[in-house]
Amino acid sequence: MTDVQILATLWPTMSHYAQFAKDPRLAGIRLNTAMTDPMELPGLLDKALNLAGSKPVYFDVKGRQLRVTYVDPRTDRLEIRLNHPVYVKTPTPVLFKAGADGAYLKRIEDDGYKLVFHGGPNYTLLKGESLHIRDPSFRNLGKLFTEEQLQYLDIAKNAGVSRYMLSYADNTSDIDEFRTIVGDAGITAKIENLRGIGWVKDGYVKTPNLGLLCARGDLFVEVDRPHEISNATKDIIKADPDAILGSRLLLSVTNEAVPSCSDLSEVEWLLDKGYRRFMFCDGLCLKGEPLDRAINVLRAVAADHRLETVGQQYNPIQRLMRSVGLYSGK
Repeated sequence: MTDVQILATLWPTMSHYAQFAKDPRLAGIRLNTAMTDPMELPGLLDKALNLAGSKPVYFDVKGRQLRVTYVDPRTDRLEIRLNHPVYVKTPTPVLFKAGADGAYLKRIEDDGYKLVFHGGPNYTLLKGESLHIRDPSFRNLGKLFTEEQLQYLDIAKNAGVSRYMLSYADNTSDIDEFRTIVGDAGITAKIENLRGIGWVKDGYVKTPNLGLLCARGDLFVEVDRPHEISNATKDIIKADPDAILGSRLLLSVTNEAVPSCSDLSEVEWLLDKGYRRFMFCDGLCLKGEPLDRAINVLRAVAADHRLETVGQQYNPIQRLMRSVGLYSGK
């Protein structure tokens, strides 16, 4: 047995959803609503919950996260509309594709909703994708939830969802506002920017129905310098010993059967820092085979880590037998 809990990011239209919804190795399922059609959501949500049975299902709401709502195809430069109005001093760079692509923002129009760029990014930008504006002058001028997100939440409540994740959570007042909608339901605050880290260090109070998630997919892009992700990761588990570690985890098994040395070492480091709850990201969970590998790898590393921390020692023959299930360690 291992002492870790593993969550996967899945969607009920995936061919492997039913398989993993019933998989005892998983402690929960995250439903990412980023690109959901509200007309289709009620049926899909009912299917997701029914197939999961008693397994916890977390409904992820985007909150203040910036998302593309429209890409204008009529121009030779990138022009997009956002889900929230924004302010930032221009010109300034904007990042796409989790920081792997970008373009230079020329100006903002239409009360902060329209962004006009010099040229465009290297890769095609689609409706529903996220973006990052890292200039210190940046301000999100929108409300916590868009009208579409409020519609999602109403559907989720009617379906009986009792666990939620809030993207870009960074202050107590937003959690209080969220509470007026979902009541005493469990809320996992996803920490994804520097404001969120500031709240974690000075303001966050752990309660039975409020926890943290180190959402490294966006947090890694948002920190001032890449190596600062390490301190951010440690700050979150210090504030909440039950925090979930999410994204940029065991990505080497997406295309390879054998995980990379760096991935294995990182899992060990995360366990050493106290993380016991992990969530795999969208990309890793798109297909069943990589997800299955990732689950097995994480459980194997955690099993060895747990046994070593309680002081049990193994000689090489015992370790080899353990790896093929012939030695229980008793």
